[in-house]
Amino acid sequence: MDDDDADYMDGGEDEDYNFDYSDDGDGDDAASADVENQYYTAKSKKEDDPEGALQAFKAIVTAEEEKGDWGFKALKQSTKLLFLRLNRPREALQTYTQLLTYTKSAVTRNYSEKTINGILDYVGGGGNTSGKGKKKASSASVDVTVLQEFYEVTRTALEEAKNDRLSLKTNLKLAKLWLDRKEYGRLTRTLKDLYASTKTQGSDGTEADQSRGTQLLEIYALEIQMYNETKNVKKLKEIYNATNEVRSAIPHPRIMGVIKECGGKMWMGERQWSRASEDFFESFRNYDEAGSAQRIQVLKYLVLANMLMGSEVNPFDSQETKPYKNDPQIKAMTDLVDAYQRREVHEAEKILRDNRSTIMDDPFIRSYIGELLRSLRTQYLIDLLKPYTRLELSFLAKQVNVEINEVEDLLVGLILEGKVEGRIDQVGMRLELDKHNPIEKRRYAALENWSSALDNLHGAVVTKSANALGGGVSGPRMMNSMGVNDSIMNMMIGGGDVQMSVA
Repeated sequence: MDDDDADYMDGGEDEDYNFDYSDDGDGDDAASADVENQYYTAKSKKEDDPEGALQAFKAIVTAEEEKGDWGFKALKQSTKLLFLRLNRPREALQTYTQLLTYTKSAVTRNYSEKTINGILDYVGGGGNTSGKGKKKASSASVDVTVLQEFYEVTRTALEEAKNDRLSLKTNLKLAKLWLDRKEYGRLTRTLKDLYASTKTQGSDGTEADQSRGTQLLEIYALEIQMYNETKNVKKLKEIYNATNEVRSAIPHPRIMGVIKECGGKMWMGERQWSRASEDFFESFRNYDEAGSAQRIQVLKYLVLANMLMGSEVNPFDSQETKPYKNDPQIKAMTDLVDAYQRREVHEAEKILRDNRSTIMDDPFIRSYIGELLRSLRTQYLIDLLKPYTRLELSFLAKQVNVEINEVEDLLVGLILEGKVEGRIDQVGMRLELDKHNPIEKRRYAALENWSSALDNLHGAVVTKSANALGGGVSGPRMMNSMGVNDSIMNMMIGGGDVQMSVA
């Protein structure tokens, strides 16, 4: 019994054990056994003779006098064969449309929902394998009109059955299909329908509010991915803020992983490394809980944000990330963190060169590597300059493995930020560092202040003298009127301080 049959058994109704030994009953049992044998015989041909299997499944449906579970299962297998194995999606749409007519009464609601979800998953490319690990056909090669019709016939059938819950799920799957195919116009229209469906829901209490909140977050997760891919930062931030306003919801951790990942990328764009690091950590934690492979990629983003914010804390020290420290896809990032914390710029460059597939092939990471290397080279230069008073720019450029004009830009930035005290001699192409003793520097600053104060005092005395002489006031009397006495100046030059007091 394969997984298709297991789904049916799980969703089946309770069997009615009435012991009817009539001849008619024996005939029905025999007919049922015969159809069952036909079904499993057809299934056995799927791998070696798919066309023969397809004809056998059609024969089962044709022979049915009234719709039943074997016909439903035969149509399910036919749809799968046509879409995934024989690459005939239009014929698959026909068998699927016929299958939907069975959902009203021929099979249980649970089984029909599982079947519909499963078919829409592979139609929309929701998985990578089918059966025993065999590669699925890609929906990217299927005409978009055919794909849309799969969802339209599903939605029509569900509306007739008044199955609002599955109808919403179907629309979410359709939105995901448009997102994967980058059909942003179609996605926008589908999102509009989804938002409208949440507004029509009443608020009948906590459970209804939770359901609506959860659905909103699922819609937000799709929309925020669209704005992330189209680089619409303004709208992305609006949706991100809206997700924080949803109070009553129990979303799947994968949904929160998506939202926080897009939030982290948004903060990275604003150079808010700390906030990006927080969101990437939350995204990783949620993806990890959901068992999503995306956790590895987001962990790389977390490491990148940590390095850009200049954190001395190793991101792999936490309980959640530690198990992934030696993962083959993460090993290069752990080595990069070690090189960064040791300020080993040459080793970091080598790691980036040797691990292009795991680091540089990601466009998002690649866009920040320049920023990361600039930060690392800056720290390397600060350490390198400490023992020197004068250095050739060509020597510094060679040390950090960049062109002279680039090392000059780095030095200008350090001087403007006050991290390096000195000047660049552009004639001699060298850096002159100011290495004055701190006490000596304070002494010169105090002398400059004292000289400035004396200049101001001299100006005031001259002005007062002119006014006093014009009014016939004698010199001593003039001095007293200014409030200047015998202790006009009390200076001390020594120990790094210069003091002046005016009584």
